[in-house]
Amino acid sequence: MSITIADVAARAGVSKTTVSRVLNGKGELDLRTAERVRQVIAELGYVPSARAVGLARGRTRIVGMLVPSLTWPWMGEVLQGAVDVVESEGYGLLLFTCNRGEESMQQFASQVSAQSFDGLLVIEPEGTLAYIEQLHARGLPVVLIDDRAKQPLFPSVATTNRTGGATAAQHLLELGRHHPLVITGVERFGCTQERLEGFRDTYAEAGIELDPRLVIEGDFTHDSGRRGVQQALDAGLRFDAIFAHNDLTAGGAIQAVRETGRNVPNDVSVVGFDDIPYAQHTEPPLTTVHQPMRQMGQTAARLLMSYFDGNPLPEEPQVLPTTLIVRSSTAPVTARHSPDRAPR
Repeated sequence: MSITIADVAARAGVSKTTVSRVLNGKGELDLRTAERVRQVIAELGYVPSARAVGLARGRTRIVGMLVPSLTWPWMGEVLQGAVDVVESEGYGLLLFTCNRGEESMQQFASQVSAQSFDGLLVIEPEGTLAYIEQLHARGLPVVLIDDRAKQPLFPSVATTNRTGGATAAQHLLELGRHHPLVITGVERFGCTQERLEGFRDTYAEAGIELDPRLVIEGDFTHDSGRRGVQQALDAGLRFDAIFAHNDLTAGGAIQAVRETGRNVPNDVSVVGFDDIPYAQHTEPPLTTVHQPMRQMGQTAARLLMSYFDGNPLPEEPQVLPTTLIVRSSTAPVTARHSPDRAPR
């Protein structure tokens, strides 16, 4: 049978509260009493619950993390970044997903009520931002990862989505690509709006207005890339480049273009966004805008660790830069592959 704190108290002839105070170094105790309790702990081989000790000290040394799903293609990188920091500081990570909708959120809320963790990292499940803001207002330290341009009422870590879109546009313009098809992410997401704005504004500065018929809403899936290309082809629209709002969509677009007998990158150059491992294994390998997803997880976790050490959480979002990674899915326009020969 496992030894309990009650066993230690009975053997030492003290209360459970006294044993707890010895374990946690709280309050002033008679030195002989404290020594007797420690001796009994050693004799009985009592190992206190890390969670119980943490709660007695007012801290669990656990960080909660709430995410929509583990199936998002870049989720593993964010999680690994957070775990790198959390574990190096001697904390554990308690992970919650929203795979079961309201049932999942009810389970999460019960853990919040039980004070099961000291702080929370969040990749916002849709429709939960107001609730998370309430938790923060009640005193739970929260850091949001990938704020989707919402600028919440608590600390966040974001990346330069608008600049990333602008960088993709500048790259295609330098290659002589003046007729881009844009397959966006979900329209209501802030990251979608920022990527499109950066891309559109950069083309406008070069004197080229995007054809609104060539801006097609996708949903960040491989199939939405295929559908976007097919929709443009069915409408008889000309394009010599594709900017897809994530790498999965870009991969679907590449496949759809190649199935028409056209060449990527010469007939149509393709740029994605995220730089997940998949981007290196498309055919051809994908030029894409790199999001520092692991660094975002690390940065968010470090903010919480710093808070636990007594430092205030920053009021302004922490913004990490995107970078363009050029691979083989983009190439300059040549006379043989001029826009006049682009898909129709």
